[in-house]
Amino acid sequence: MIGKGITFDTGGISLKPRENMHKMKYDMSGAAAVLGLFSALPTLDLPFPVIGVVASAENMPGGGALKPGDVVRAMDGTTVEVTNTDAEGRLVLADALVYARRFEPETVVDLATLTGAVSIALGHLAAGLFTDDDTLADELSQAAADTGERLWRLPAWDEIRHRSAQRRGGPRELLRGPRGERSWVPSSSSTSRAGLRWAHLDIASTAWSPAERPHESRGPTGFGARLLLEWISRRASATGSTVSSPAARRARRATRSPRA
Repeated sequence: MIGKGITFDTGGISLKPRENMHKMKYDMSGAAAVLGLFSALPTLDLPFPVIGVVASAENMPGGGALKPGDVVRAMDGTTVEVTNTDAEGRLVLADALVYARRFEPETVVDLATLTGAVSIALGHLAAGLFTDDDTLADELSQAAADTGERLWRLPAWDEIRHRSAQRRGGPRELLRGPRGERSWVPSSSSTSRAGLRWAHLDIASTAWSPAERPHESRGPTGFGARLLLEWISRRASATGSTVSSPAARRARRATRSPRA
């Protein structure tokens, strides 16, 4: 489980507009969901290990801030040209995914308040689900339906990473910058690919609710903690393990909130 944890996101040198910037403390919502999940995991009797990775940073302007045009080196040695410092989440997630590989995981799920585009697509009623694994998509979607934390699967095709992919040689060419091996741009969520049995949840549309709902209050929602707890519980049950304690049973019931 990987959570993006930008504790405050001003946009850095590529400064965000002042409207709604006060809400950008919510850019750590992916990390908060992972921490929330781990606070509940002791109530489950799991036959497999679960590892949480919290990728945390702060994105602020200043004398030492990244600048557009800088080239940085990622954890795996890949060089990346920064063209927009307000797309920091992609670099944070990239390093977290590289770090997670050392554990040789069977499955990786990351949560991130990554794009404004997912809110345009889905409003505030569902988070975007990206994966090329149909079985994993079905597992997560079933857990989402049971907890009321809705997911909507969006395409993760190579061909749609950029509108002009076919004209400019495909996604690998589009990601190549003039000085770095990869160009860091404010592109769609589907550019965040891990090369693993992996799912990406873009929770930018659901981590903060604009209104009271039956299953969540206005403001920060904790989206993802209940969903992942239910998903992991189902995986444990499928392997023959049971949720054994009264506290665990209460935790599972708590995930089944009324749907919006």
